[in-house]
Amino acid sequence: MHMIQVVFLTILVFFVIVTIHEWGHYFFAKRAGILVREFAIGFGPKLFSLKKGETRYTLRLIPAGGFVRMAGEDPEIVDVQPGQTIAVRVKDNLITRLYLDRLDERSGVIRGEVVKIDLERKLSVTLDVEGEHETYSVHPAALMIAKGKETQIAPLDRQFGSKTVGQRALAIFAGPLMNFVLAFILFGAYIQMAGIPVESPDKLLVNEISEGMPAAKADLRKGDVIDSVNGVKIGADFDKMIEIIGKSPNVPVKMDIIRDGKALQINITPKPNDEGVGKVGITAALPTRSATFTETFTGSAKLMKNMTISIFEGFKKLIFGEFKLDDLGGPVRTAEVTSQIAQQGIAQLTSWTALLSLYLGIFNLLPIPALDGSRLIFIGIEAIRRRPIDPNRESMVHFVGFALIMLLMLVVTYNDILRLVRGE
Repeated sequence: MHMIQVVFLTILVFFVIVTIHEWGHYFFAKRAGILVREFAIGFGPKLFSLKKGETRYTLRLIPAGGFVRMAGEDPEIVDVQPGQTIAVRVKDNLITRLYLDRLDERSGVIRGEVVKIDLERKLSVTLDVEGEHETYSVHPAALMIAKGKETQIAPLDRQFGSKTVGQRALAIFAGPLMNFVLAFILFGAYIQMAGIPVESPDKLLVNEISEGMPAAKADLRKGDVIDSVNGVKIGADFDKMIEIIGKSPNVPVKMDIIRDGKALQINITPKPNDEGVGKVGITAALPTRSATFTETFTGSAKLMKNMTISIFEGFKKLIFGEFKLDDLGGPVRTAEVTSQIAQQGIAQLTSWTALLSLYLGIFNLLPIPALDGSRLIFIGIEAIRRRPIDPNRESMVHFVGFALIMLLMLVVTYNDILRLVRGE
């Protein structure tokens, strides 16, 4: 049952940080009047699909992100040319459906050869019906049906490219922004759960215990107060405890602790690590107290700042090649680490989720083709030039970038799987 919970929490972490990112794009796109065709979590083949309103919500096989597909970002629906025979369904003097195939199977429709058609500006279709030219207005949310697939038309004012620079930039930036907001909230939640260290602490508490290590075998428990080791008072000096234990590999040490107000003595034999330093398998923490609202707010901001600095230090190492392939991790390693942290408790998992959300927001703002940062750069160039960049060229840049990111993802995922097989 515990393993099921860990797996569920691991999946939930991924789902939350990706969904909140895509929801940012979705919300501000809809607010600008853009037709959102699909809200997807994951890439690749569909596992689950639900159409609600104008948008199709999908869950896809590869858990490496997600996307919001807006009308006008990619080549639009199947093009209908003059001379093509189609069938239309008319309701209240408006075309609500346009059928491009299997015309003989359609009932209650008007068939004809297209003379003129405009599904973006004038929203009208002129058909040659038995030698007579008939012009029909098209409903702005009409559906085009071809090969069993329904696609809603997108008038120009519902397309991404028709919106102002500010509206488009906000729809793109909103994804990372939501990740930053989520990270800030989760860091605050972590502070509320974990508390903050008391001023001038005079004791040290057992925080985490590693399974299979001497501390676990000796029945040391989380929350025990470490009073002394081999008769040496520890107080709040974690380094002093580490020094005594480190000098005693395979040599029993006496640890005086206080549990629930009662003094106990536990004998523990430190296990030597690869460097021959004694380890008992615990992490210690200073006593904490509940954080006030102000302390929670400022503490969350401080964690955001410190973690952002750490993330950019990691990017710096990548840029200057100060890494090995084994240092890189993809979805598999992220899931593995997340499952390990999930076993440490909800507080640690909350902090880790906040870090992942912050990382996702920052990473997406990098000027890498196919990421939000690159798309914002194209919008910025358009604002400076006062005219849009050729959509085909921009799409090609993003396509190449996406392909390279997927290739890198495959490489690191393959490396992660090999590492797991080797048991590293």
